[in-house]
Amino acid sequence: MITKEVNEWIKKVECGMYKQEDVMYEFSRIAKYLTKEELLFIKRKLSNYIK
Repeated sequence: MITKEVNEWIKKVECGMYKQEDVMYEFSRIAKYLTKEELLFIKRKLSNYIK
């Protein structure tokens, strides 16, 4: 289940509040708690924001 903290992180990424390195660090920190489906959801949602 995607938590409140993950949703806040997604919103910050979408708003450009993180540098790319910080995005990847935070993602690596939270990814171990997510299911494959949740990871794919985040990937689709953020694919336009991170290049």
